[in-house]
Amino acid sequence: MAPSNRPRIGALTAIVVWAWAAGPSGCAVGPDYKRPDAPGASSFKEQPPPGTWKQAQPADGVLRGKWWELFGDRQLDALEEKIDVSNQTLKTAAGQYLAARDQIRVARAAYFPTLSVGPSVSRIRLSENQPNTVLGATKFNYSILALQGQAQWEPDLWGQVRRTVEQARADAQASAADLANVALSLHAELAADYFFLRGLDTQKQLLDTTLQSDADELKLARVRFSGGVANAVDVAQAETQYLQVKAQGIDVGVQRAQFEHAIATLIGVPAGSLTLAPSPLAAKLPVIPPGVPSELLERRPDIAAAERRLAAANAQIGIAVAAYYPNVMLSATGGFESGSLASWLQIPSLFWSLGASALETLFDAGRRHALTDQARDLYEAQVATYRQSVLSAFQEVEDNLSTLRILADEAEAQAAAVESARQSLALSNKRYKGGVTTYLEVLTAQTIQLSNERTQADVATRRFTATVQLLRALGGGWTSGQLSAR
Repeated sequence: MAPSNRPRIGALTAIVVWAWAAGPSGCAVGPDYKRPDAPGASSFKEQPPPGTWKQAQPADGVLRGKWWELFGDRQLDALEEKIDVSNQTLKTAAGQYLAARDQIRVARAAYFPTLSVGPSVSRIRLSENQPNTVLGATKFNYSILALQGQAQWEPDLWGQVRRTVEQARADAQASAADLANVALSLHAELAADYFFLRGLDTQKQLLDTTLQSDADELKLARVRFSGGVANAVDVAQAETQYLQVKAQGIDVGVQRAQFEHAIATLIGVPAGSLTLAPSPLAAKLPVIPPGVPSELLERRPDIAAAERRLAAANAQIGIAVAAYYPNVMLSATGGFESGSLASWLQIPSLFWSLGASALETLFDAGRRHALTDQARDLYEAQVATYRQSVLSAFQEVEDNLSTLRILADEAEAQAAAVESARQSLALSNKRYKGGVTTYLEVLTAQTIQLSNERTQADVATRRFTATVQLLRALGGGWTSGQLSAR
């Protein structure tokens, strides 16, 4: 018996060795991934004005992880630090990334055999009326004690497992980019809310200053009326102006409270537990060099996520193509089997078997062909999604660059308008006190000045929020080199 078994065992051993050698290092069917071309330009249409930044001083403009520190506001820095610790949306994204990374290990497990082992005990009663039964010689009642191990392995001959690992790794990297994008969005949202709040504080300060001035004007009007110099209309107009400005100051508090509540939610605390003391907008406005458009492909986490999902879709094509090839399965079983406990683990009770099988699907009514076409179509759809992400990124950068350029011009014009309004009010006050004009002229000048000062504060706030959005559009200092998936 031994000589007849050698050729079979040798042939099976050859199959096992060949299958193992053709494992992770073997061929993989389906297309290898290559990043597709993306639309781009040599430079941005909108650029910061010449002389506003120097490339020789990178510390002034290079984006880093904590990009909000460019504004030099310590309270903003402290609030931003709390997002990574307490924000629940960010924790959700982090959990999704960790789950995607775990899926890589699940996919890699298919490289290796599945091993199982376990004992079994059974009691058997045979029929005395079955064929080939010899009364007195056949044992009808007996027990079987077995300790059996089994190994099964499907070698990755066609690269299905390799493509599955590629897909899982790309999905995990896409999830990591999603996490970075969520963090970037949350930090940008907090910074924008913070500057909106400080802009409202600036307006409140303007209103409080104007209210004090209006109180003095009302007092003067009453004195002049008592002296017979002014009439009751002047007093009524001064009182109306005073109360109107007071109401505007109260109304600012509504929006401010909402922004304060939004900031509290972003840092993961109840809305009512955060109180930010009023402080006018005083942070410095950094000028951010946008660099070249091609850098966005590496600096934007949303673009990186789209590109990694494209790689995953490409791997899915290989998985679909591998279904056209036969499935090869190697198996081995062995252990000890006996009818009594005394002889259970002895050498004569040893048994084993080795086997190999190959199964090829001959007809599936076009299912594999349809799945392959589906994978290719989904890949093309993902290509379009990736390219659209790039186009949207370029648009966001151009939008915010143009916004900052236009707002800079508006701020200059508005500053001149404010100065002119102040001079007009001073002249009207002088004319009114000299009895040359009525209080209506003063009232009109006050209204114009306050309106221009509030517009100036609004423009300043919009410049800060546009800078935040530009930093977000540029990726906030993140790079695709930070992607990792084990």
